[in-house]
Formats: sequence, structure tokens, C-alpha cells
Amino acid sequence: MTGKDGIPMDEISQKSLELHYALRGKIEVVSRRHVESREDLSLLYTPGVAQPCREIQADYNKSFDLPRRSNLVAVITDGSAVLGLGDIGPAAGMPVMEGKCALFKEFGGVDAFPICVDTQDVDKLVDTIALISKSFGGINLEDIAAPRCFEVERRLKERCDIPVFHDDQHGTAIVVAAALLNAIKVTGKEMGKVKIVINGAGAAGIAIGKLLIRMGFGNVVMCDINGVICAGDPGLNPGQEEISHISNLAHEHGTLADALRGADAFIGVSRPGLVTAEMVRTMRCGIVFPMANPVPEIMPEEARRGGAAVIGTGRSDFPNQINNVLVFPGIFKGALMVRATDITEGMKVRAARALAALIPEEQLSPDYIIPSVLDKSVADAVAKAVADEAREQGIARIG
Repeated sequence: MTGKDGIPMDEISQKSLELHYALRGKIEVVSRRHVESREDLSLLYTPGVAQPCREIQADYNKSFDLPRRSNLVAVITDGSAVLGLGDIGPAAGMPVMEGKCALFKEFGGVDAFPICVDTQDVDKLVDTIALISKSFGGINLEDIAAPRCFEVERRLKERCDIPVFHDDQHGTAIVVAAALLNAIKVTGKEMGKVKIVINGAGAAGIAIGKLLIRMGFGNVVMCDINGVICAGDPGLNPGQEEISHISNLAHEHGTLADALRGADAFIGVSRPGLVTAEMVRTMRCGIVFPMANPVPEIMPEEARRGGAAVIGTGRSDFPNQINNVLVFPGIFKGALMVRATDITEGMKVRAARALAALIPEEQLSPDYIIPSVLDKSVADAVAKAVADEAREQGIARIG
């Protein structure tokens, strides 16, 4: 069977489409108090509601106590980089944003609302989000194409007094870091002496590289469609230029295959079929995380034929699913819990370490380096780590 776009659908795609037609939306607004009497109406709305308004007018911080703001996140996209579909526009991105909101609630108990903005102009997008930010406790940016996403996030962090978090960058980076911490333990590699090759120098790849460098894993080598990225290369965008000065410490040049020779780990956030078993065979007891979806850079069975010691993908039908749902519900739950004003690099590091620590060392194995995405206890552990770090950094508004 084919969809409206003429592209053949597999069984999961067909079932998902049928479910979406049946549900007509994955989320809904539910009243926290039933209106069954005149008194209910007077308390929840006029005339009684005027008093909470006066309280907030007198004390801005009450805007987190009296309405739902303290537990409400805006999930915002411009539709320019949706999944692997690319620039499909804001309306077509809505099912993904709704799904994200459902996961916020299911896994973190956090209320979230999808907002799809019909502009790719950075100034307009930043202005729109900043102007509505007083309605929310946090902003989750989603599926905004690089390199615009870097500027959008940076400028919103400067303008908003609530956490702003681009999950495609930082959620991915945190869960990769957690998986890599445990993979290093499984393979007996030494922290600080690991060579990691990242293929895909877009938003996710750059964020992963920066976090792994910050955490002291070792030498990170970034690759894009043209091969290895080195400081001084022409044509780099600002994000690539920035990371080029702290990565590729040996100033390597060449292809992805060249970079993988002698590497300890491969992280793919690019496209299918770029890595072969022969390339994996040139690695040192390789840790292989091919995360392109739905088809990874190399299929797990082929990576295994090449001698990969640990394999993780973004897919649910293989062990070690490296998926952002392990991170973003807990990140925001923790930030909202203490009304943090920001989500900092320290909070990301703390979250990654907390996620990795959920698996006792005696239970670690090549097929078990990251908790199940269906483990709903994960969000609480991540939330505690984030909240503790916010308090220690002095960016928590409440204890």
C-alpha cells in the first residue's frame, strides 16, 4: 500500500496512519477541576479568577504558582528538519510535535503543548517564541534545521527567563554520552584515551561532539559529506567552525574510512549505508552507534560481522536503543521542579552520568548498556540529577 505521497508503506506505517485517523490527535486539554455548580464557575473563572491575576501582577513569580505554567512546556518547530523527512513545513510536523507532547506526559508527568510556527526567518521565529514564553515553564525546540537552530537557541536563551533546550542537539548528545560511558566499561577502554569518529556534522553531531569533549572521553573526529573536518577547512558553517578548534587533535584529513582506522568508537547521525563491515574491522574493538533512522549507517548484523564489540542504534528492534525519550522528559521534569532559569552544560553532563548509572556495573553487557526506553523510572533519576545540579549552580529559583 502507498501513502498520499506515493511512497510505499510498511506494516508499522500503515498501522500508525490508521491509529492517527482514529484518534484525530494524540493529546487533549483536560480540566483539573470539574465545573458542576455556580460556585465552581465563580472560583475557576469570573469573578474569582481576578484575584490570582492581581497576585501575579504584584509578584511575577506567582505566575509559576497559580496557573499551570510550572509544569508546562512548549514543543516548538518550524517544520524545517522533521525526522528524516526534511523540510516538510509546520503543518506536516504537527504529528511529531503531538507525539513528543504525549511522551512528555507519559514518561515525565510533564504537560506539553505543540506549536508549529510558519516561518524559517530566524528573527521572526525568535520573536514569536520569546513573545509567548511567559505562558510556559520551558521551551523544547524541535526539528529546526542547522545551522539556524544554533542561533535560534542561543538568542532565546538570552531573551527568555525559562529553560530553552533543543532536543535534537542536546537530548541526543546526553543519551549517546550515557551509552558510551557504559560501552567503555564493557570493552575495557580507558576514559580520556578514546578516539571517537562522529559522522554527520549537523545539529546532533556537533552537540554530541561538544558534550563528549567536555566530559573528557578523548579525541573526537568529526566527519561530514566531504570527509574529515579539520580546523581551517573552507566552507564550514559557524557550528562546524567552532567544534573544529577543539576536535581532531591530530589534524587528520581524509575520508570516513580513513578516520575509522584505529578508532575506538563510531557515532552516526547521518544517512544509511555509509559504513561497511570492512571499515568496522579496521577499528580497535569497535563501539558502533549507527543512529540514522529508520535505516542506520550500518545494520547491526553487518557491524557484528566486522567485529564490533558493542552496537547501539536508534531502533527499537535491536538491543541498546539510543533514543531521546530517555532524556527529555527527565531534563524538563528536573528543571521545572526547581524552576531553573536555564539548562546548562553541567546539567547535561550530570544527566548523562545519572542515566548511565541506572545499570549496575555487574549487569552491563554488550547488549545492555542503556536502560529500556519503556522504563518509566528513568525520568525520575534524570530529573533528580538535573535538579541537584541546578541547585548547586545557583540557577534554581526554588529549593
